[in-house]
Amino acid sequence: MFSAADHEFMAHALRLAERGLYTTTPNPRVGCVIVKDGMVVGEGWHVRAGEAHAEPLALSAAGEAARGATAYVSLEPCSHQGRTPPCAEALVAAGVTRVVAAMRDPNPLVAGQGLAMLQAAGISTECGLLESEARALNLGFVSRMTRGRPWVRLKLAASLDGKTALANGASQWITSAAARLDGHSWRARACAILTGSGTVRDDDPQLNVREVDTPRQPLKVVVDSQLELPSTARLLHGGKVLVATASDNLDKVQALRLLGAEVAVLPDARGKVDLAALMANLAQRGVNELHVEGGAGLNGALLAAGLVDELVIYLAPCLLGSQARGMFDLPALESLQERHVLVIGDLRQIGADWRVVARVEASGAGA
Repeated sequence: MFSAADHEFMAHALRLAERGLYTTTPNPRVGCVIVKDGMVVGEGWHVRAGEAHAEPLALSAAGEAARGATAYVSLEPCSHQGRTPPCAEALVAAGVTRVVAAMRDPNPLVAGQGLAMLQAAGISTECGLLESEARALNLGFVSRMTRGRPWVRLKLAASLDGKTALANGASQWITSAAARLDGHSWRARACAILTGSGTVRDDDPQLNVREVDTPRQPLKVVVDSQLELPSTARLLHGGKVLVATASDNLDKVQALRLLGAEVAVLPDARGKVDLAALMANLAQRGVNELHVEGGAGLNGALLAAGLVDELVIYLAPCLLGSQARGMFDLPALESLQERHVLVIGDLRQIGADWRVVARVEASGAGA
């Protein structure tokens, strides 16, 4: 049974972990607090891949005070040698007597072995304190480790009648500056940003983070089945770009590579980009969270393929009419039982607009 103090210290560890929201990819966001006699004697959080993990940083801050202390860590300590030594070994060497973890590490290289290593050394271990909060912080990492694909978050800006652009493609700007600023914070936490060639044609986006201070830019990914991306597209000039295509036109592939882009040829049976294969490809590249800003065609294809996990929708207080473009290009449903069911997790006003954050629960799950 966890005490009120246990909850307080783990909540502190989670707040520390959140400081790595924009920087840790492809690693998880982890915080650690060392407590002795009811007082915090050391704390740390993982900042970026290749640098020290949260536990060694907290232990270093605690020094000799770590002996006989309790370590609260938001993710099971690692047990394997990567770019840094195993954190479980560091905790054993420091002489802590109790370790409380929010959740087990879904990485197959760890998967309970870190806690087992601590137990073998005689350290008391407990797991599961504020687990749902810890999972929410690392849902992309958990997705990549357990499903072999990123957590896919689809962002839309729409009118109150659900339209994302006029019939002629004009969409800048439906929502307010405040909503666009908030949207960049979601971009910043993602490992990659995905769009389609149609959006590039209509909007020529830079597809980068500009409104939020961030030390890194996400990978830019474009779904372009026939390699129609113009060489003048702004997203091709600045930052890493991956173009996913179904075309094996060597001249077009080479032209993109000369511009510095990577090209992945991933055709499906219909001559389109195999979106499931693209998700697997991105997971292999260490992409935990994928942020999608596409048109109705790409949005609909991802949703129909069961590849969308979460929606972030900004609704502006305006109406664009029935001829304007919608959010999703989906086939007609025969019954309400086929509808895509959402679970709204957050609803709040952002500037003049409303932001809805919802999880995709299921298709065909209507009552």
